[in-house]
Amino acid sequence: MPALALLIRFVTSLSADEWLQYRGPNHDGTSAELIRTNWNDAPPRQIWKVPLNFALSSFTIGGGRAYTQALRRVDTQKQEFCLALNADTGAELWATPLGLGDYPNGGVGSDDGPRSTPTIDGDRVYVLTSYLRMACLDAATGQQVWSKDFVADFGATVIAWQNAASPLIVGDLIFMNCNAPGGRLLALRKQDGTVAWQRYDDRMTQSTPVAATIQSVPQIIFFAQSGLVSVAPDTGEVLWHYAFPYSVSTGASPVAADDTVFCSAAYGVGAGAVRISKSGATLSTQEIWRTPGANMNHWATPVYHDGYLYGIFGHSLYHLGCVEVATGIETWAHNDANSPGSYNLGGVLKVAGHILMLTTRGELVLAKADPTTYTEVARLKAVTGRCWNVPAISNGRIYVRSTSEAAAYDVAVPGSPKPKLKLLPTLAADRSLRLFIANVDASPLDPARAMNIDVFATTNLSLGLPAWVKLPQATVFTNGQLLLDEPPTSTVDQKFFKAQERP
Repeated sequence: MPALALLIRFVTSLSADEWLQYRGPNHDGTSAELIRTNWNDAPPRQIWKVPLNFALSSFTIGGGRAYTQALRRVDTQKQEFCLALNADTGAELWATPLGLGDYPNGGVGSDDGPRSTPTIDGDRVYVLTSYLRMACLDAATGQQVWSKDFVADFGATVIAWQNAASPLIVGDLIFMNCNAPGGRLLALRKQDGTVAWQRYDDRMTQSTPVAATIQSVPQIIFFAQSGLVSVAPDTGEVLWHYAFPYSVSTGASPVAADDTVFCSAAYGVGAGAVRISKSGATLSTQEIWRTPGANMNHWATPVYHDGYLYGIFGHSLYHLGCVEVATGIETWAHNDANSPGSYNLGGVLKVAGHILMLTTRGELVLAKADPTTYTEVARLKAVTGRCWNVPAISNGRIYVRSTSEAAAYDVAVPGSPKPKLKLLPTLAADRSLRLFIANVDASPLDPARAMNIDVFATTNLSLGLPAWVKLPQATVFTNGQLLLDEPPTSTVDQKFFKAQERP
């Protein structure tokens, strides 16, 4: 019997963190970084601020560059562009035209522009336009590597208010709803853009799909006009479906909260939560609550933390709220008396145990992730202009943009960073595994830090983030290290492990 092969991947909260996809590296609006939160005593330092053309896109950060989209005029035609800025200075490095930029449905304003956010993977950037053209660009130069026009080549239909979803990359595949009749849900091979699978007739919304592992099953969850559709990443086979109403537009992504998935839409639709169960190899759903006309997310996706959702709820009249996932009960609602109407269609993230919100008017607001009451920690006017997007957090900085400008702010924790983690494996003759988690510099692991470390494993790296499963075994703190024992296995010939601090 072959020996168990081990590959140890190190992930710590203070290593160089990059923001490679819309709403962050885990597709869930969560940053694992530790940022400084004493803004009232020491306001974040502005690193740079530059003017920027119209867009509702967010930033992604990788390789020293900040990527976004913008609307520009080329001769007599407006076109969408993918931009790369120097992450340290804000200087434009390149701008690649992507095609038509036209928004005839109104509802946004004169500063309307591209809605989708570029995705970074290695030395390439993937961007999806409002009119359903996918372009793969060289990250350093912006030169096109390959492209797909889903309208011209697949017969896709562009919905009202155009596409707002961003490319989701897991492993070697890009996932999207291309809205082509008979094959709307789609996975492309990121290397060359060829189709890996294309299935089903679930009409698209403005929602970006998410990757999740539920009941130990990796899956991609689409929020289509028919409701939530969960599929196996490699084949597209439907794992489960949750029927949910559609009206006018659905902008927020689904939220995976342990074994429950939350979804919400505005225009009177409301919200719902479905619990996913597993029997043998089959996943099934049970709706645990639905609130027609309430708990509505119009544009911004809420974030999940310890049993609760924090986000911007409502339609026309908006507020920051906290909703219990198990019941759908809103435990508090906060209206900004100092700046009425500022929450609206901004964005929400979770970082360092706090909720970080970008308001429509360009303010960054830090609040405690507390289900009992709203407690504001700090507030900063970051940019002017309209903000219908989320910030990006990378390497101790917050990157933020509006429809008219972009900026970067330093929120790094001062002092020496914590040592990176390392995993020390020992394989016994019975194929049981003992893992020690320690500081890479051999210094003793701080007990408080040790309590915040989880160990994850996967047997298939090609499936990407959703395949990583948290190990259920308890860790033991001993002699300045964490110890974890995994039982023997005779069915797996290779396994990969990583240690990660909780945000």
